[in-house]
Amino acid sequence: MDKKEREERFDGLLFSLAEQHPSGVLDLLQTIAGFLARKTDFFTGGDDGEWEKVLINTFKKEGAQAIEAAKQKRLEKAEAEKRRQEAIRKKKEEEEAQSKSATITELTDEEADKLQKEIDGKSKKEEIKEVSKPLAEEADEELDEEEKKKLKPNEGNGCDLENYRWTQTLQEVELRVPFKNFANLKSRDVCVVLTKKTIKVGLKNQTPVIDGELNAEIKTDDSLWTIDKNTIVVTFEKINKMSWWDRIIKSDEPISTRKINPEPSKLSDLDGETRSLVEKMMYDQRQKEMGLPTSEDQKKQDILSKFMTQHPEMDFSKCKFN
Repeated sequence: MDKKEREERFDGLLFSLAEQHPSGVLDLLQTIAGFLARKTDFFTGGDDGEWEKVLINTFKKEGAQAIEAAKQKRLEKAEAEKRRQEAIRKKKEEEEAQSKSATITELTDEEADKLQKEIDGKSKKEEIKEVSKPLAEEADEELDEEEKKKLKPNEGNGCDLENYRWTQTLQEVELRVPFKNFANLKSRDVCVVLTKKTIKVGLKNQTPVIDGELNAEIKTDDSLWTIDKNTIVVTFEKINKMSWWDRIIKSDEPISTRKINPEPSKLSDLDGETRSLVEKMMYDQRQKEMGLPTSEDQKKQDILSKFMTQHPEMDFSKCKFN
C-alpha cells in the first residue's frame, strides 16, 4: 500500500461521519475529542501538556502539507498556462509566415461568375433555414411521446423548479437555492454536504431542500458554495464532460436534453487540455487545406531529420518516405 492509499483509506468512513455533523467541522472535532477522552488515555496517558503538543504538531504538519500542495497546484497551473501561451504564440507566428508565403490566384470572369452564383445559392439556403428554424422548435411531433413529457430547459440549459434553480455547461453545474424568509444568510445558518455521488443543501436543524443522489459523479475537490444575500449558490465540476445532465438529483423530473441549445463555445471557455486539442485540430485542418504537413507529419519529419543527423554514415538517398 503506497502513501496515498494509506492516507485515503479512511476517507469514505470520515465522509460518512462528516455528513452526520451538519453544523460543521467544529462539531466533528468535538465528537473525535470526546471519543479520545472517553475511550482512550490520549489526554491522561502522558506528561502534563503532552497531548496538546501532539495535537498541535499533528495539525501543523498536515496544515503545512495542505498549504504546500495548494501552492504547488497553483504553480503547476501557472506553468501550464505559460506553456500554452507560448505554444499559441508559436502557432500564430507559423500561420502568419505561411499566409505571407501563400500565392494569390486571380479568377477569370467566368470563374468569378460561377463563384458568385454559388455564394448567392448558399445565402438563399441560409435564409430558408433561418425562416424554418422557429417552426422546427415548435414541431414537437418529431419527438417521441416520452420526450414530450419532459420539462423544457431554461435559458441556462438547466431547470427552474419550485424550490431551486440550476444551470449547466458541459463542464460544470451551478445550483441556486433561495430562502425568501431570510434577508441575509450567514454561513453558520447553512448546511451544504457534497460527496462524489450525493448532495445535501438546506438550513441547519431544518429539513434539507435538496437531499439525494446526484445525476452523475462530480469532482468534490473543485466544488464550492457561497452565499448571495438570501441564496445558497453551489458550483461543482462534472467528471464526464461529454454529456448534458437532465436533472440535478435522480428523484427530480427530467428535462429534455434534445431541446438544449447552448451558445457556441469559445476557446477561452475550455480547460487547458481540451483547448490544446481543439487548437491542434484547427491547425491540422488549415494545414491540410493549404496542402501543408499537419502537426503529426511535422513531428515525424523532425524525428526522421534528427535520426539522419545522428547517423551520417547511413545513405538515405534511395529511401522513399510517406
